Amino acid sequence: MSRFFAAALAALFTALSATALAQNISIGTGGTGGVYYPMGGGIAAVLSKYVPGMQATAEVTGGSVDNLKLVGTGKPYIGFSMADAAQDAYKGEDKFKGAKVPLRTLMILYPNHMHVVTVDGTGITKMADLKGKRVSTGSPGSATEVMAFRLIEAAGLDKDKDIKRERLGVAESVNAIKDRKIDAFFWVGGLPTAAVTDLANTPGTKIRMIDHADLVPAMNAKWGNLYVQEVISKDTYKGMDADNRQATVMNILVAHESMDEKTAYNIVKTIFDKRDDLIAVHKEAANFKLENQKAAASPVPFHPGAARYFAEKGVKVN
Repeated sequence: MSRFFAAALAALFTALSATALAQNISIGTGGTGGVYYPMGGGIAAVLSKYVPGMQATAEVTGGSVDNLKLVGTGKPYIGFSMADAAQDAYKGEDKFKGAKVPLRTLMILYPNHMHVVTVDGTGITKMADLKGKRVSTGSPGSATEVMAFRLIEAAGLDKDKDIKRERLGVAESVNAIKDRKIDAFFWVGGLPTAAVTDLANTPGTKIRMIDHADLVPAMNAKWGNLYVQEVISKDTYKGMDADNRQATVMNILVAHESMDEKTAYNIVKTIFDKRDDLIAVHKEAANFKLENQKAAASPVPFHPGAARYFAEKGVKVN
């Protein structure tokens, strides 16, 4: 009887130890129509499978701003963010005025491309034509909204007076433009974005992507060198007549500064070790590259655990 009791105690101790070692991590992503959500799901799957004791879950959120606020709670979150929104959170500016978030960068992810999307029949061919139109500037809690406001300002327009503004996520924006409830929308995402692909493939609809790369210098003059001029190839979405010259910003993966070094190291190592698994989820994971990991690429310092992994690979980030 005592031997049985001892065995039961040992089993209970083992179970409690395993529970204590378990790590539940939530990943703040974005809406279901973008790239953050499927990519986050892929990362959650590889972390849960390959990091001993870790259970990771991808959460639907409003986007970067929401993710940064979740990380700021100090609860076990990591989050996708555009570099501009992360800079605001780290410095306590704009949407984070007076509420700094103690962030650290885990890794540079992939470039996020600003889409200014309309369809034939709206009369919109350039940024100035947005005046007086019904335009979605992105969902509340998204960095799409942050960047859209900056782009609108650089174009010499007033976001509150010159456009009839809606605040919709990309999937909702696509449905609204199909129903002619809006005339155009802003979206910052990877290539291709599923919701934009859906719009481009809709019978009887021809998308038009509005050029705006010429506004990047004005944006950088005010907000710092966060934005670059790039091109969305006309082969990206069906119906594009020409390459779209646009503004791009980097995506980063962030954590709270209090995350322990081993956990940060394991997250970054596993993402790089299992990059091929993530490319199978979305091709933007092909941009997860060691050569992209640079201090200059993120306005937020790298986490010591991430820095240790990159140092082992011969890359200095801090």
